[in-house]
Amino acid sequence: MATQQFPIVFSHANGFPAGTYRVLFEHWRAAGREVLAVPRYGHDPRYPVTGNWPHIRQQLLDFVEQAAPGRRVHFVGHSLGGYLSLMAACKRPDSAAGVVMLDSPVLAGWRAHSVQVAKATRLIGRISPGKVSQARRQHWPTAEATLQHFAQKSVFARWDPRVLADYVASGTEPDPAGGVRLAFHRDVETRFYNTLPHHLGELVRRHPPRCPVAFVGGTVSAEVRQVGMAATRAVCRGQVEWIAGSHLVPMEQPIAVADAVLARLAAAEAAA
Repeated sequence: MATQQFPIVFSHANGFPAGTYRVLFEHWRAAGREVLAVPRYGHDPRYPVTGNWPHIRQQLLDFVEQAAPGRRVHFVGHSLGGYLSLMAACKRPDSAAGVVMLDSPVLAGWRAHSVQVAKATRLIGRISPGKVSQARRQHWPTAEATLQHFAQKSVFARWDPRVLADYVASGTEPDPAGGVRLAFHRDVETRFYNTLPHHLGELVRRHPPRCPVAFVGGTVSAEVRQVGMAATRAVCRGQVEWIAGSHLVPMEQPIAVADAVLARLAAAEAAA
C-alpha cells in the first residue's frame, strides 16, 4: 500500500515573507509535494501580534481550514514559523501529520521565565532583537539598490543568491512616496520579537503533539546557543538534524534543508 502524503503548510521567519523561500517550495513541489503558505504574518488586522501569539496561531489554523479543509497537514516553519507550527499542532492535533521546526529551539525553563519577566516589566525591548529591527532601514530608491544594500552585508552574503533575489522581490513593495520599502513592516517585526512566546514548554507538557516532531538546525546558530536544546530534544524525541549554517540556514543552504525536510516528512508518513 502506498504511503499517504500530506500537504506542507509552511510558516516563514520573522521579517521574511513566504516568497523568500521559493527555492525550497519549488524543490518540494518537484518532489511531488503540495506546498501552502501564509504570505505574511502580522499584517492582517484580524490577527494582531500580542503576547505569546494566540491570534497568529489562529491565523495559521484558519489558513489551513481554508486551504486544506478537512485534511491533515505537515506544519513546517522557520524560526517564528517553527514555533507557530508547534503551537498549531498542540492546538489542533487532529490536523497535524507532522511538524518540522527549522532552527526554532524551544524556549523553556529558567530562560522562558526570564523572558516572561522581561515582558512583564517592559524590559524586553532592551534585550530582544527588536532593538535592532525598530531602527532597521526600510526605504531604497530602487529594487536594485535594495539588492546591493543587502548583498554587501555579511549575514546576507552567505545566502544562496537565488534566495536573496527572492527576498528582495517578495520582501519589498512600492512606496507611495517613491522608491521601494520593506513589505514586512519593521514595527510588526519588532512586535513579534517583543512578544516571543514564553509558554511553549508548558504548552507542550500540557498538550503534547500527537504527531512526530523534528528539528533541523544550523550548526553555528546563535539562537540555538542562547536558548539551548534540552526542551527541543524532549519534544522531538531525538529527531534532530544539523546542517552547516547559521540561524538562517534555510537561506544559506536551501536545497540541503529542503531535502532534510522531505526525509523527515517521509519518516513521519511511514510511521503513521
